[in-house]
Amino acid sequence: MTTFYININEKTKLGKAILDLLLSTASESKAISIIEEKSPYNPEFVKMVLESAREKGGIEVDPSNVWESIK
Repeated sequence: MTTFYININEKTKLGKAILDLLLSTASESKAISIIEEKSPYNPEFVKMVLESAREKGGIEVDPSNVWESIK
């Protein structure tokens, strides 16, 4: 068995076609299975980091103390 991780832009015609093909094949056959991964990051944490970056004009991270440097 081979596993691929792909990102499909559902806003394009090709992306829609490929996604439809994969979903219909997976529902009709056991040859393909779809595994959806969720982000391991807390959405509130991601929001906080992105807002901080916008406010500061970027984030300068101290590698020795990453968590404290992004506040």
